[in-house]
Amino acid sequence: MTADRPARGRRALITGATAGIGESFARQLAAEGWDLVLVARDADRLATAAAETADRHGIRVETIPADLSTDDGCARVERRLATGDPVHLLVNNAGTSLSRPFLRSTVADEIQLLRLNVHAVLRLTLAALGPMTTRGDGAVINVSSVAGFGPVMPGSTYPASKAWVTSFSESIGQSVRASGVHVMALCPGYTRTGYHERAGIDMSSMPGWIWLRADDVVAEALRDLRKGKTVSVPDWRYKLAVASLRHVPRRLLRSAFRDRRGRVDPTGR
Repeated sequence: MTADRPARGRRALITGATAGIGESFARQLAAEGWDLVLVARDADRLATAAAETADRHGIRVETIPADLSTDDGCARVERRLATGDPVHLLVNNAGTSLSRPFLRSTVADEIQLLRLNVHAVLRLTLAALGPMTTRGDGAVINVSSVAGFGPVMPGSTYPASKAWVTSFSESIGQSVRASGVHVMALCPGYTRTGYHERAGIDMSSMPGWIWLRADDVVAEALRDLRKGKTVSVPDWRYKLAVASLRHVPRRLLRSAFRDRRGRVDPTGR
């Protein structure tokens, strides 16, 4: 498995690499001596992050400015995965959510969510696994969410997209394990990344104890990758939450996550 080998001379490609969990993956892998290929939409921010990381850790850092919700953006990263110096670890971290429930959403916005959370993950995983299985060496971490284990966000399609990421990773992981390649779904809970603010989602009512640190999430993910886990759920609190979501009857979950006015789908009407 990739993470068991010495990092020097090995290369990780990280999407959504300039903020939150992606940025933490870049910092922690760079500190271990990994060379990096960083992918994000903002070319200026990406160039700054790359220069700082290369200077601090003495590693090689490439950049690919790309919007992975577009075919062209995915194609640019696919080409890099298929050509050039080998990529030994792919971290599919880029993702999005919406600040409105499904019945107040638009087809265009929902399609963009699916293109980034599902379509891009599928395409880049497929592009990476070809060279990895040929070499008999490599790993993919697909960043999913605890939300994918149950209807914890009534009216939102985000959990459904993350349920797909987790199931996809588990299924594909089984098919490539014999070739020496590992696929793992990383399923964090609420993590302080600035993500919710950028998405316009008000999280002010959430208690402080529920939040995780991005650095802790990534450190545990890398430990779980080395252990050969197919699903990583950082922090004991969220491990308990996932156990509940997997085994508590659905009618009780629906009751627990109703909005204050008693509706399962809070459309605001």
